[in-house]
Amino acid sequence: MDYGSFDTALKAAAGEDSALIAELRSSFVESAKRQLSLLSRSRCDANWQYTSWRLKGLAASFGAVRLMSLADEASEGAPGDPVVIRKLGQAIAEIEAHEIH
Repeated sequence: MDYGSFDTALKAAAGEDSALIAELRSSFVESAKRQLSLLSRSRCDANWQYTSWRLKGLAASFGAVRLMSLADEASEGAPGDPVVIRKLGQAIAEIEAHEIH
């Protein structure tokens, strides 16, 4: 995964303050996981699309390009699609595990 845009967004917001970067990353991941949980429980088209758009907006605000793309893929798919939910979960886990160098 390319973390350039995500790392740049964190550094732009926090500068070189590693504690603040960690806090922002944690807040992002927590929000993304919350949206993924809502998405995984969505059974109607409206809730599915709304939640995927919210996840896409969150990803866009942090420059998480892959997550944005996957949220876009979700918005075009069927509610409850286990493949896209799994991909989103993996992308969020990768962001959570990644550290800025």
